[in-house]
Amino acid sequence: MEEILNIKNLSVNIHAPGGTVHAVRDVSFELYPGEVLAIVGESGCGKSMLCKAIMKLLPKSAKVEGGQIFANGVDITHYSQKDMEKLRGKLFSYVFQDPMTALNPTIPIGKQIGEAVLVHEPKLPKAQVYERVIELMELVGIQRPRERYHLYPYNFSGGMRQRSVMAIALASNPRILLADEPTTALDVTIQAQILDLLKKIQVQLGTATILVSHDLGVVASAADRVAIMYAGKIVEIGTAEEVYYDPRHPYTWGLMQSLPALNKGNAELKTIPGMPPTLVEPPVGDAFACRNQYALEIDYHQQPPMFRISDTHYAATWLLDPRAPKITPPIGGKRNA
Repeated sequence: MEEILNIKNLSVNIHAPGGTVHAVRDVSFELYPGEVLAIVGESGCGKSMLCKAIMKLLPKSAKVEGGQIFANGVDITHYSQKDMEKLRGKLFSYVFQDPMTALNPTIPIGKQIGEAVLVHEPKLPKAQVYERVIELMELVGIQRPRERYHLYPYNFSGGMRQRSVMAIALASNPRILLADEPTTALDVTIQAQILDLLKKIQVQLGTATILVSHDLGVVASAADRVAIMYAGKIVEIGTAEEVYYDPRHPYTWGLMQSLPALNKGNAELKTIPGMPPTLVEPPVGDAFACRNQYALEIDYHQQPPMFRISDTHYAATWLLDPRAPKITPPIGGKRNA
């Protein structure tokens, strides 16, 4: 199957008063039609900046410094904002992290969804716009849409506002949906409903989805593939089954051990010691080395390449080098190396 999105060695820098932040560092991955790819990592690891770079929604202080972005086989890396406007909505659409700031508090929900419809179909009759809005509200699970068409964002719960934002994002049937932590600040039950909705959209519309999250447990049921991101780089990528049941990177082990479901009755959850490194001056070697109890001498001097574990599973850790000592992971299945 041919990929719908192909990111090759993408790097994004943010020019700040304190120095240049290397927010995204040499990231590569593919997205295939109809799949959900989850990108997981700690806050500040570059997940949102990566998605905004794809959509050309970077702040003025940020710039793509290298790499390529291919959409439908076309290199859009150097597309202007005018060129991107033709793709936004139809090819790409974005679900922002905080629905309360994404929605206008002074405009009814139905009208805001209708505006998104009219952007791409400006000549659509008013009656058809209304019916399309009702259809979208039903698609995202907003019950009694005709009653709620005239309600404002403050009349809705957090989960309902997130559904409204998703309806706006789906107004023009995009082929790629970028969902930036769509379950943040929602309770567990509503999180599950939003993730189920993403899977429903994937099946019903065939939309490919990049799902951003800082919680490995949240995306377990929704993702087809999972990419683990740390300090601006993807350090492990594979099918959800491979990453959850056979993780190979020490950072992935740490994330897995912090999940309550895998805590095995211990009184306290395990945590990853230390703090992520500053990306103003990224480490010379493996950025995770200073927090990694299994770190080798080479980790402090040289970045590991992506080692192939299977046709779909790769991890960037020197523990997978044939010369490395054999390590039995604290969680998961097979031994490294």
